[in-house]
Amino acid sequence: MASKQRPTKAPRAGRTQKGATGSPVPEGTPWLIIGLGNPGPKYANTRHNVGRMVLGELAGRQVPQASFATHKRTNTEVADVTIGPVGAGRKAILAYPRTYMNVSGGPVKALAEFYKIPAERLIVIYDDLERDPGDTQLRRGGGDKGHNGLKSISSSLGTKDYWRLSCGIGRPPGRMDPAAYVLKPFPKSEDADVAIMCADAADAVERVIITGQA
Repeated sequence: MASKQRPTKAPRAGRTQKGATGSPVPEGTPWLIIGLGNPGPKYANTRHNVGRMVLGELAGRQVPQASFATHKRTNTEVADVTIGPVGAGRKAILAYPRTYMNVSGGPVKALAEFYKIPAERLIVIYDDLERDPGDTQLRRGGGDKGHNGLKSISSSLGTKDYWRLSCGIGRPPGRMDPAAYVLKPFPKSEDADVAIMCADAADAVERVIITGQA
């Protein structure tokens, strides 16, 4: 998803306003939306890369479609977007680490620090083994459910007080190792269901950014 687009500069300090949860956030602070996954075409359509798939859905809703550019300083790929009604939309940054899932925390922390984005403006999208296939849930804070990507981010940020959007992929069949299951691609028979889940997840992201409510 690389392009010629250049990342925006970090916002300057300015007046503060009440954020989605009521605490002061500098005016103009964008939302940071992270899609978790592994790099490279080998993993592109695997269950573990659902977070990146949702980013693709969000990017595709932009007119023209948003494209991603390398942010070398933070080892991420980013796209600047506006979410909400024309003329009243809110700025957001779609991003995914260029690292493997289990070490996502470093790039996410670097990106949040570069743009001066607090935890309450961070949304992390990830695959959830404990949730039924196709089911999604957006919540703020909570445990990491054994998800190594979330563990890495929470450890690097020093807080769990950020938004998480879980996308259900269900449990592996029989005695299949969960680690092997999440690295398998979705079967073609599930393409329509995966598309619906990504659309639902993108709707949830847009809703919380526009209304402040999950």
